[in-house]
Amino acid sequence: MTKIKFGTDGWRAIIAKDYTVDNVIRVTEGTAKWLLAKNYSKIVIGHDCRFGGQMFAETATRVFGAYGIKVNLAKGFVSTPMVSLGVVKTKSDLGVVITASHNPPSYNGYKLKSNFGGPTIPMDIAAVEKEVPDQPMEKDLPSLEEMFEQGMLNYIDLEQIYIDHVEENFDMEAIRAANIKMAFDAMYGAGQRALPRLLPNAILLHCDDDPSFKGQAPEPIHRNLGELSDLIKNDPTIACGLANDGDADRIGMYDEDGNFVDSHHLLLLLLLYLKKYKGLDGKVVVTFSVTDKMRKMAEQFGLEYQVTKIGFKYIAEIMTKEDVLVGGEESGGLAVKGHIPERDGIWMGLLILEFMAKTGKSLKALIQEVYDMVGPFAFDRDDLHLKNEEKLAIIEKCKNTPYTAFGDYKVERLETVDGFKFVLSDNEWLMIRPSGTEPVLRVYSQAPTSEGVRSILDAARITLLGS
Repeated sequence: MTKIKFGTDGWRAIIAKDYTVDNVIRVTEGTAKWLLAKNYSKIVIGHDCRFGGQMFAETATRVFGAYGIKVNLAKGFVSTPMVSLGVVKTKSDLGVVITASHNPPSYNGYKLKSNFGGPTIPMDIAAVEKEVPDQPMEKDLPSLEEMFEQGMLNYIDLEQIYIDHVEENFDMEAIRAANIKMAFDAMYGAGQRALPRLLPNAILLHCDDDPSFKGQAPEPIHRNLGELSDLIKNDPTIACGLANDGDADRIGMYDEDGNFVDSHHLLLLLLLYLKKYKGLDGKVVVTFSVTDKMRKMAEQFGLEYQVTKIGFKYIAEIMTKEDVLVGGEESGGLAVKGHIPERDGIWMGLLILEFMAKTGKSLKALIQEVYDMVGPFAFDRDDLHLKNEEKLAIIEKCKNTPYTAFGDYKVERLETVDGFKFVLSDNEWLMIRPSGTEPVLRVYSQAPTSEGVRSILDAARITLLGS
């Protein structure tokens, strides 16, 4: 059988190849054994819009039932943050989300959420992995009907719980009264019902249940969102655009001109809003691939700042122990004080809308306020789909004989918190790191302008691949 290994955020695999019913049974059995060893007895399970989600969620439910663990099972598809919030609201011991997040449509996955409402910490993930058996259990699994009759299964409306929580924590009246015309691209993901319920006047794209995602990986980055960008460019009345990934825990946005607003700029906007406008304090925690402009703003505000390895689970662990104001990662996973320690694409989008509504400023004007503090910058990422031996060769080169230049860009120093960040100047850097969820090599860059970023990435491609 396939060895089941949790990556940066859960176990992910290609459906019908390694992601099978038998392997879901195995990973669920390992999770159940770990739960019982911790004297835990109640969990929440949900699935997103991917192929087979309901089947895999029900399979996991039945395995937990065989181990005497009570399950709160979501009605229909839900977002990852809905499951995490549901764990807190129901006082459950764990959450399981059947999702591969932003991965291509051929994938599915299995995320674990702790009782604090965020990603399970690395130490517990390692303990679960050790419990996963080599073969699926042979004993008969109870039916859902049997579990329900025995009081071991409860069907729960996680979306309604989430909607109620949003209404309690946001000034939705002010947001709606501001009449900010927004376009929303659900990318066929699990946020397709909740956001329109909260903002009925939003212009909707891809808010349909399509497990194939029309062949496009549901990751909210500019190259995947051309239709949303064009819609805004062709309609001057639209003030901003919002996009979420497959399980709606990540975010991408657009300003009123149809220009992409990446997670780095969103993190800075959130920090600006929460500290300067709302008067909140706390630590700033970001992963290694996030712009160093966050450090600059944190220092101007007199806030403590910490950089972690790649993976939101490292941020979540800190958020459970310390007073964190803003936390986030390059890939669009952002978290803030006052919510669960979890990435939440809808929640972050509403915060930005609230920022616009309360100040009366456009998204572009708010970004200019950020630039006035930390200086302008641009960021982009190339995903190189390479053969495994090619990828490993580049990583070994980074480890053993680090690159000293990429074309005309000379390397001033190398940082290795997680991956390899080649600092080229005070405002330019290039980073190389293998993906923890897909068979690709990620190459990131920051520079003062988008043209400069593209120049650095092109120079890197030639240096790394020779073409």
